[in-house]
Amino acid sequence: MSIKTKSFVYNLLSFAAFFLPLQVAVSYFTNLQGIWIPMTAFVVGTILAPKFQAVRTREGEKLFMKWLFVKGVKEVK
Repeated sequence: MSIKTKSFVYNLLSFAAFFLPLQVAVSYFTNLQGIWIPMTAFVVGTILAPKFQAVRTREGEKLFMKWLFVKGVKEVK
């Protein structure tokens, strides 16, 4: 699997890990109805989920992660 594909899969899984519980929590703890429940979960999930990016360096392609709760950019692999 290429680094770009890993980046996409990690982004998808990390977003889903935040979006699904947030959708349940928003519907349970707020009075929002209809499209506003998934929209709110989408916005909050997008902000909270870590972002992964494949970058080509002199040593080859590497995978980096940036997250709201971690200072700076971290190399994953």
